[in-house]
Amino acid sequence: MTYDELKALYDLPFFDLIQRARRVHEEQWPEREVQLCTLLSIKSGGCSEDCSYCAQSARYQTGVDSERLMEKCDILKRAEAARANGSTRFCMGAAWKGVRDGTKRFDDVLEIVRAVSQLGMEVCTTLGELGAEEARKLRDAGVTAYNHNIDTSPEHYENIVTTHTFQDRLNTIRHVQDAGMSVCSGGILGLGENTEDRLRMLEVLSGFNPPPESVPINSLVPIPGTPLAENQGVDNFEVIRLIALARLAVPGAKVRLSAGRSAMSEEMQTLCFFAGANSIFYGDKLLTTSNPQAEADLKLLAKLGLLPQKPDPAQAAPEAEGARPCEPAIA
Repeated sequence: MTYDELKALYDLPFFDLIQRARRVHEEQWPEREVQLCTLLSIKSGGCSEDCSYCAQSARYQTGVDSERLMEKCDILKRAEAARANGSTRFCMGAAWKGVRDGTKRFDDVLEIVRAVSQLGMEVCTTLGELGAEEARKLRDAGVTAYNHNIDTSPEHYENIVTTHTFQDRLNTIRHVQDAGMSVCSGGILGLGENTEDRLRMLEVLSGFNPPPESVPINSLVPIPGTPLAENQGVDNFEVIRLIALARLAVPGAKVRLSAGRSAMSEEMQTLCFFAGANSIFYGDKLLTTSNPQAEADLKLLAKLGLLPQKPDPAQAAPEAEGARPCEPAIA
């Protein structure tokens, strides 16, 4: 979907936009299911990157201590608990710039993935930058999807991160897709971007070939000690508009309510579900920020007549169309 198409949709009256998104959502996802995902930080803090929103950067004083990679047995216990509580996707995140084949930490991660993949849940990882070989080995070990958000527009990205480029993000996504994994990629609202940046972000995501399997929409949780600690939140109606636009831009993707959901009322979340969201991070923690408790989440879904989606660990990645590259040209 082009920027001009997205802008025309964005400018529609609020109810017109979410009604359009709702029609597409019901065509693509008629089962009224919501994917429940648990995200565990398996290695926190001490990251060398300078992402200006992140509590895990070693460059900022945020109170997050640098920790070693968790032991496999501890991760398995957390994964088993997540499965028992109803999660169908288990995502493991590590605060690294990236992983490299032949290193002990990458070998350790592969061993962890192999163990978790035996539990019958979908397995997602977010480990920073990947090369082609690392992507292939993660897929072979049992990774279902790889999360690598593009965060914002190509134009605004250098204002948020300087230790890697927007193109570096796209390169990793290309390696993930070439390896046959699904891509989970979205953005963060509240990074000081404007409406044009948000629409450009969705334009890039909608141009991926194959399309993303999941599109997380995060709202910035300002972390004391980071450069964005004083940023103001994004208007609730803007969040709902972006959920609706994501549904229209990538119709077959799961659109995930991610960071910032703990600050949303039940009514706000309900509007997001109506506009096209059908995935949430579920449980007590979202990496280093709070998340609504599982029991409250299940009660809300029951009120709305929504059902937890069943896991599909053997799901095939979305297929590419023609010979287009995974990303549109960056102006």
